[in-house]
Amino acid sequence: MAIQTLTFEYRPELADIKFDAVRLWGSWDQRGTPSDNWTPTIMVEVQESAGPKYWKAEVSFAPESLGSTFCWGVKADGPAGQDVWAIAAEVDDENRTDRVLSFTLRDAPSTQTYRLTWCGLLGVHRQPRPGGSDGITFSAWAPNARNVSLVIADPKTGYVSDDGTGGVRNIAMAKEDGGIWRVASGSAPMLESFEAMVGRPYMFEIVKDDASTAFRTDIWSLMQIGSGDVDPQGAHYAGPPEALDGPKSCSVVCDPSKVTLGPARELKADQFWADEFDARRPLPNRIEDLVIYELHVGALGFGRTGPGTLDDAIMFVDHLVRVGVNAVELLPIAEFDKEANWGYGTSHFFAMDQAAGGTDRLKNFVKACHRRGIVVILDVCYNHFDADADRAEWAYDSNDPTRNIYYWYEGNPGDYADPTGGYIDNLSSGWAPRFDVEAVRQIFISSAAFLVSVCHVDGFRLDQTSSIHQYPVLHATQRPAARAAAFGVKFLKQWTRTMRLIKPNLFLFAEDYSGWSALTDPSLAGNGLGFNATWFADFHHNLVEFESGPQAQLLKLAGYGDDRPLSMTSFAGALETSGTARVVYNESHDDVGNRGGSARTIVTAVNDAPLVGATRVWAEARVRFAAAMTLLSAGTPMFFMGEEVGAANPYRYNDFLDNREDIIGLATGSGARLFAFYSALVALSVKHGAFRSRSIEISVIHDVNRVIAFHRWGEVDEFLVVGSLGNMPFGSGYWLTGDRLRRGSWREVFNSDYAEYGGQNISNGALPLHPTGDALNVVLPACAVVVLQRT
Repeated sequence: MAIQTLTFEYRPELADIKFDAVRLWGSWDQRGTPSDNWTPTIMVEVQESAGPKYWKAEVSFAPESLGSTFCWGVKADGPAGQDVWAIAAEVDDENRTDRVLSFTLRDAPSTQTYRLTWCGLLGVHRQPRPGGSDGITFSAWAPNARNVSLVIADPKTGYVSDDGTGGVRNIAMAKEDGGIWRVASGSAPMLESFEAMVGRPYMFEIVKDDASTAFRTDIWSLMQIGSGDVDPQGAHYAGPPEALDGPKSCSVVCDPSKVTLGPARELKADQFWADEFDARRPLPNRIEDLVIYELHVGALGFGRTGPGTLDDAIMFVDHLVRVGVNAVELLPIAEFDKEANWGYGTSHFFAMDQAAGGTDRLKNFVKACHRRGIVVILDVCYNHFDADADRAEWAYDSNDPTRNIYYWYEGNPGDYADPTGGYIDNLSSGWAPRFDVEAVRQIFISSAAFLVSVCHVDGFRLDQTSSIHQYPVLHATQRPAARAAAFGVKFLKQWTRTMRLIKPNLFLFAEDYSGWSALTDPSLAGNGLGFNATWFADFHHNLVEFESGPQAQLLKLAGYGDDRPLSMTSFAGALETSGTARVVYNESHDDVGNRGGSARTIVTAVNDAPLVGATRVWAEARVRFAAAMTLLSAGTPMFFMGEEVGAANPYRYNDFLDNREDIIGLATGSGARLFAFYSALVALSVKHGAFRSRSIEISVIHDVNRVIAFHRWGEVDEFLVVGSLGNMPFGSGYWLTGDRLRRGSWREVFNSDYAEYGGQNISNGALPLHPTGDALNVVLPACAVVVLQRT
């Protein structure tokens, strides 16, 4: 028997990855025999003409090792630090969490490959060739298909019907390992030039395992034709391409190395990003420093019909600057069903919504924000696919539910009265993805890597992660689907690990209400899930409203206008918890019209009474109280678009356009006083390290008097925040007690009752307040927040 030599490859599949000193580690000794002491081998950087750089090494194994099983992995120096384990995926066993790869040594040469992402593996890619124009490759994952063909479509329609009408050329694709079908330059004359193919619409013709034929989009496409909502439902279509619903229409060849600025205007990507930042307006780099503005692009476009666009969002950046926020979180902007909604039914995770302007307009928005010192966080939805994914993920290459490659299915159709019984529900609006398959996980992982690498986004908020790791149940019986939940956990860890390897300082948030502490434990250097923070709905429920639970609902109950006691005690618990890696808010898109009892904060504050006269005054005062509690808490504060100007109309997922309000106009009109207040409060919040720390101590809780007081401090300053939801001022002062009060004197630096904010101007004046022992007498306006600074 001869010595066997194997090649090992580590492929990040990203052009701009910054790894160094990459080392292969394996469970063998220097002779190539099994060993518990793993052996390192330097990997050599390889830069071929086609594709991004990767690293490889060769290892020789002793003849007696044939039949032995070995494990291996990779360590690297990179953005996440030195000597970091660079394998993000865990083994495919729900009872194990180790991140290793394995193989059994055979009597034949082989290559062992690990791909951190699949960014260069599927979809459409340039095929560099020396001495001539670059070629092009098309790839699709269809492991059950009998045949797959690339269909070049007529650009005049942008649609291929179920009988193939609309296709102008079919090109056969070849099947490779892993169920990937590929076609490249050399297969047909029209594929000889990448540049000539840019802008061409295409689909894949899939001959499924049962010999039926379907036309499917490229799940990895960077663009889908259409900004309308027309779905021909497989019939012949002769209308304009722009009227089509993107998830149903053709995919389009794009060149991500260039950025479109406008009609007939484009730049190379490196030129476009060359002046991305302004040194005078640095981006925040700590989660504690963020003040987040949640923005739905579709709800912009004031004064016209149809949803807003990314161009509207670019113009809206000036408003964000005036408010003073340093982070903006966009509701999902990836391709989704064009019927106007919030965008949480994503169909194509690399293609930004064409109705909003597409991927290049997102790049322009990101750059506009970065130039003004604002980070961009994208809301992404991985817990389900578009509920109407007929030309996307649904039954992509098989009609057999057990072989539905993108959707989790348990058992056999015959096990259930209805064949759909084997799919997994998870309290979202679609069935759960098949998280135990790497090709499915990589749609979400690689699209996020693409958005970071190519679009320069700064972070992500993952929608309803509880649906991924906690809620999975079998559709037929609603019994817990433990394996689906376990692989959901594995997916989330793999996703955060990959993001941390690429760019460690990304802001990663989870909408998760499970209370599971592992969510914010490290994933790259540990076994947690690796998020920076989780959304904290209980903060909103205690501060504003929640008709389904026992929470304090301070604003809702204050809105009755009587003098009943309020549970400041319950809210104090949420306030203390805010310092434990939480995003806090008194409004989010879900909490302004997505469930029974929810409404805009200004409406809840007066229990739906008409916002006129004195009622408006009280409503704004209570809104100011809520905003101050949020922005001055120990959490990462966030507020929803329009809150800063008193937007009052319902914000529901299906009729928000009917209730759209002109935020820019309100800022100089009826909402001017609230806008002045928010701008000043945000400025106070971002200026002082005390408010950007996690330090908080609640010193006073008086339910009967509706008063709460808490201390916030940093390395150089300390503040006392005193809030009252009482209907009468304490004009002669309100005595507070606490050990921290005795250290020095205090001076009022902010008051939500100032006249310029619409208040009664009841304050403590400019003179310092001196404690008597551990007691301090503070003038408290009605329904207001006073901020004192230690002098």
